[in-house]
Amino acid sequence: MIGHAFLDAYDALGDEQYLATARSACDFIIDELGWIEREDGICLQYYPNANILVHNSSMIGASLLARVDAITPNPRHLEIAKRAIQFTVHHQTKEGGWYYGVGKKWAWIDSFHTAYVLEALFKFCRSTGSTQYEEALEKGYKYFIDTFFLDDGTPRYYDYKTQPIDIQCASQAIQTLVNLSELNASSVEVARKVAKWTIANMQDKTGYFYYRKYPLATNKTATLHWGQATMFGALAVLDKHLQSKRATTRREASVA
Repeated sequence: MIGHAFLDAYDALGDEQYLATARSACDFIIDELGWIEREDGICLQYYPNANILVHNSSMIGASLLARVDAITPNPRHLEIAKRAIQFTVHHQTKEGGWYYGVGKKWAWIDSFHTAYVLEALFKFCRSTGSTQYEEALEKGYKYFIDTFFLDDGTPRYYDYKTQPIDIQCASQAIQTLVNLSELNASSVEVARKVAKWTIANMQDKTGYFYYRKYPLATNKTATLHWGQATMFGALAVLDKHLQSKRATTRREASVA
C-alpha cells in the first residue's frame, strides 16, 4: 500500500524520488518477502517467512509490480506479477468473491479484503493493458456491489452478515466504488450512500470516525490509519470525482 502511495505521488508530481521509492518497494517484495510456488501460480508472502496463502496482500504487491513495470519496464517484475494474479483469479469462487486465503483457517469472505483484491486486479489490468482477466474482474465487482451494501448505504462486513460494521468496510467501499466506477453505472451513487450513512452513524461530533459498530454498542476508538486516514482518503476520492463530474456538466451546459 505504501508503494502505491509513492507511485501515486509520482503520478501527481513527477518527482523521480517517489518513483525510486516505489521501485525499492518492488525490490523488497521480491527479494525480502518472496512467494510460495503453486501449480496454479504463486502467492506473494504477507511478511517474511509467513508461509501463508493470503490473497489481498499478494494482489496488492502484484499490482504494484505491474504499475511500476509500466513506467520502468522490468521483465522479472511483470512475470512475478502475472503469476500472482493468475493464482488469485484461479481461486475466485463461483459467485465471484474470494476467501481471505487458502485453507480452512482463512475460509471467510469480507467486504474490504474483497475490495483490495478487486482494486489490485483493476490496476493490474489497466497497467498492463491485459484483457485476460476482464471477465473475472467484472464478475467480482458485480458480486461486491450485490453482496456488501444495504439499500440505505450501510456497508456490510461479511458476505453472510452485516455486523460488526468496521470503519474499513465503509472507507474502502467508498474508494473502490469510485475507482472502479467505469465497471458499473450505479457505483458512484452507492458510494454516496455509504458516505452519507457513515457520516451519520460513525462520525463523532468532533470530526473523527469510530472504529467499529456492533449490534448493541459502538467502539469509538480513534484509530489513525485504520479509521481516520482511510476515511479521509476515501472522502477525498469521492469529492474529487463529484467535482470533476459537476465541472464536466457545467462545460457541456455552456456549450449547449
